Amino acid sequence: MFLAVFSSLFAQAQSSLPENKILGKTVGREPYLEYGLGTDRLGGAKMTYLDTGIVVRVVDSTIGRYKIQLSENRSAWLQKTDFRLDTTLVAEPYFLSGSILLDGDSTYDYVSLSLDEKLPYTSLQEINPSRIVVDVFGVTNNTNWITQRVSAQEVKNVYQEQIADDVYRLIIELKHPQHWGYTIHYEGKKLIVTIKRQPKNLDLDKMTIAIDAGHGGTNRGARGVRSKIYEKNYTLLIAKEIQKALEEKGATVIMTRTDDASLSMYERKQLMRAAHPDFMISVHLNSSVRSDVRGVSTYYRYIGFRPLTKFLQQSMIKIDGLEDFGNIGNFNFALLGPTDFPNSLLEVAFLSNREDEQMILQKTFRQEVAEHVVEGVKKWLKSCKEK
Repeated sequence: MFLAVFSSLFAQAQSSLPENKILGKTVGREPYLEYGLGTDRLGGAKMTYLDTGIVVRVVDSTIGRYKIQLSENRSAWLQKTDFRLDTTLVAEPYFLSGSILLDGDSTYDYVSLSLDEKLPYTSLQEINPSRIVVDVFGVTNNTNWITQRVSAQEVKNVYQEQIADDVYRLIIELKHPQHWGYTIHYEGKKLIVTIKRQPKNLDLDKMTIAIDAGHGGTNRGARGVRSKIYEKNYTLLIAKEIQKALEEKGATVIMTRTDDASLSMYERKQLMRAAHPDFMISVHLNSSVRSDVRGVSTYYRYIGFRPLTKFLQQSMIKIDGLEDFGNIGNFNFALLGPTDFPNSLLEVAFLSNREDEQMILQKTFRQEVAEHVVEGVKKWLKSCKEK
């Protein structure tokens, strides 16, 4: 009977639900929250990716999504496929935070926060000073111990703030201006933030770099306006030139594909996470309905990863004939979603523009692109040394 009522309510997408709102848990490979119901060609604006098994409260429904009540004044939208009803859960008026521990091993720093339950969270990067800020929803502060051990090397300080009655904030200050990545997950009911350290040696020949050739296989990408070439073939040619140029400088390069393979975004992300690169560059070719639009552009999602994209853009526009389309932030591209490592999307030029297309067809241009990518990376790494 309960499930029948549940289905009826959500099929009608009613705005009001019974007082005992529906409780369940996140499921799936990469559950995520969205700010609202807006969308574009890359999907809606994502608030955060979440771990699985997190308790969420559904208060409304629409086609394909549930509205999740995060706190009294904050809500989000969750894909219905990422939710599973759990009738054993009991709504609690509040949950408490426990102790915090900052620790480190030979590779990473770790901040752990004890909680009463696995609850939803969001995170963001801040700069000047560099910080990771994690908000946990439905939590009231009961933290009376913050233990910080000398084994931590990248984290300078950890502290907390109750920013609303039911929103608990964890603040992690970093030693270096450049963000090098972090991940968030639960171990039991303990929230763990794993922080990547700045490499001790920032020389290019000590870097491990992931290069992603966009599209591939059945995903052909954009098409040349005159030549009718497919983006997938030329992103691979450019990526291989970048690989060659980086390896000649002594860098270790990880390629997501080396042939015309079909790879999902999830598969690409899992491949890169397993390889633990220092940073990632995804290579694409742009397209527009306007044939006069042209130029190179770089994209980032998180502000702490912007410096890499800025140095790449500044280097690329030195190529003769290549215009500056811009450095673009908050970009909702799947491979810019991971916070694990600095990442950048490089749109080399427009296949929909005749002048850009003609350059793309030239091997000498593709080699020049690779040379300027190397130059941009080297200048970015140098800037990290100086701060």
